Amino acid sequence: MALEQAYQRDVYGKTLVELGKKDQKIIVLDADLSGSTRTILFAKEFPDRFFNFGVAEQNMMATSAGIASCNKIVFVSTFAMFASARALDQVRNSICYNNLNVKIVATHSGITVGEDGASHQALEDINFMRAIPNMKVVVPADGPETRAAILTAYETNGPFYVRLGRAKVPSIETRKEFTLGKGYMCQEGKDVAIVACGVMVNEALAAAKTLKEKGKDAAVYNFHTIKPFDKELIVEIAKKYKKVIVCEEHQITGGLYSAVCETLSHDYPVLVERIGVEDRFGQSGSPKELMECYGLSADCIAKKCEEFLRK
Repeated sequence: MALEQAYQRDVYGKTLVELGKKDQKIIVLDADLSGSTRTILFAKEFPDRFFNFGVAEQNMMATSAGIASCNKIVFVSTFAMFASARALDQVRNSICYNNLNVKIVATHSGITVGEDGASHQALEDINFMRAIPNMKVVVPADGPETRAAILTAYETNGPFYVRLGRAKVPSIETRKEFTLGKGYMCQEGKDVAIVACGVMVNEALAAAKTLKEKGKDAAVYNFHTIKPFDKELIVEIAKKYKKVIVCEEHQITGGLYSAVCETLSHDYPVLVERIGVEDRFGQSGSPKELMECYGLSADCIAKKCEEFLRK
């Protein structure tokens, strides 16, 4: 049976409208990309609580801090590249330093942005955001998890960075209830543990299926929350498998792989392999072509797991 597919940003837009109907304190800001981020759905429903800042992301982030200081809950959206690299000063000094109730929901992250190329493919954003005190970083794997992440961000005080993709993604069959800061097992296995986030969770599950056909048994874990990080679970995984392979659609520096290694090097050192972007910029191409080119596809994961198991 084919799994249901959805655009995470569609889910985000609909969830915003749902929240807007029950809470007048919600204000939404966008930087001239509301059609792409789907905040346009909120804008049509609540035009008096939506503000388009044009191509002025730094001003938008600074203003969101001011609005949040007036006891409002502010959702701010643009592409991940512009929400992180372009507006990082305001995110750090205006939003996070003051621990304000601003939820940055960034779409079009990673190389699966596709043909737009390197200038629009945010591959460093998790690195930037997880380093800032008070910031919580969530990378949902599919549509239902996106909705749960947005609801959690709404219910939880303080800054959030929720990282969404551009393309449709299939829903995960073996899901558990979303809990901020808690990863979970998607599939059992005994030979190696694959730890993933975002679109890479489905790639990891597909890789595990390929490995199963070759007599290898891989467990798959979804670490949707990069910060606060589930240190207890990753140590439990390391003790059980002794080998961990981390998959992310992000630079290998500063993202999920870094969070895993920072924890295990201190608490329980084991072999850790990585699948991510190896200190490169993105480029133009279809999402499928780029996932293959950068070694992020299910086939690439399966191959890396086989090599890892031979070590």
